[in-house]
Amino acid sequence: MMTPVAGRFPEMVQAARTYCGLIDRLDTIGGEHLVEAASRLLPRLHAAVASLPACERGAATVPLVDIETRFALYRRIRRKLGQRDAYWLEYDQLPLEEEMSGSLADDLTDIYFDLRRGLQLLDEDSPVAPVRAARDWRTSYREHWGEHLVDAERHVFHLLRAHGA
Repeated sequence: MMTPVAGRFPEMVQAARTYCGLIDRLDTIGGEHLVEAASRLLPRLHAAVASLPACERGAATVPLVDIETRFALYRRIRRKLGQRDAYWLEYDQLPLEEEMSGSLADDLTDIYFDLRRGLQLLDEDSPVAPVRAARDWRTSYREHWGEHLVDAERHVFHLLRAHGA
C-alpha cells in the first residue's frame, strides 16, 4: 500500500491549510467572498481527499473542541452568510423557507473542525504524523464531513448560479 505522504498527500495538506485559513480569517471577509472562496476550495478538498491512498479504518477520532466552541463558530459563519445559509436538502418537502433543513454554516463548520484536527496531527513531532493525519482525514471524510462537503458544494453551486456566476 502507498504511504500517505506519497502521491497527492501534499495537495490535501495544502487544501486543508487554505480552507482552515479562510475560516480563521472569517472576520475580515464578507459573506459573498466566503461563498466565492468556498466555490474554489471545496472541489479542491474533494479531489484531494479522494486521491488519498486507501488506509485501514482508524479508531474513532476524538473531537477537536467542545460543542460550545463549535456552536460559536457556526453562529459566526451563519451571521456572515445571512440569507445564503439555509438550503433545501434533496428529501425536504416543506414549502416554508424557515423549515429548510440544510445549513451551509453547519457544513463549513464541521468540515473546518475535521480538517483542523488532521492539521494538528501533522504538527506533532512524530514520523507517523502524516500517516495519522491521512488516516484521520479519510476516516472522518467517510464517516462525517464527506456528506457536508457534497451538500456544501451543491448549495454553493446554486448560490453562484442564481447570481450569474
